[in-house]
Amino acid sequence: MALSDTIKKLITNAWDDGYPCLVATAGKDGPNISVKGSMVVYDDQHLAYWERSKKKALENLASDRRVMVMYSNFKAQHDKVLDSGFLRFWGTAELHESGPVHDAIFAKLKKREQEHVGADTGIGILVKINRAADLRGNPIM
Repeated sequence: MALSDTIKKLITNAWDDGYPCLVATAGKDGPNISVKGSMVVYDDQHLAYWERSKKKALENLASDRRVMVMYSNFKAQHDKVLDSGFLRFWGTAELHESGPVHDAIFAKLKKREQEHVGADTGIGILVKINRAADLRGNPIM
């Protein structure tokens, strides 16, 4: 099942709307949660983001590719745009330092992300969605 157009729009505009996505990773030092302003819907089975900070999240992905992405927007729930303003996506990350997927992720980024300091050396992270649900556990795809 595909993500709804509403969810696609909310994820793609998350940073600009003031509700950035969070990415949780795990590594030898424990869990890490990072804000990812570049999160986009790559296609109906994948999310993607541009890793330019190259800090703890990237370090963790070197040993454990499992990630959880959370979108939190209580206003969307209050305004009845979403049944639950909290969406979770569990998946597996692929790192793309060059090549066609790397370039396709970059092309999907908003202009501010493409022009941000460090964007030229960024890594495209493609997240294969294994499961997606709202906070109540209801599937969203």
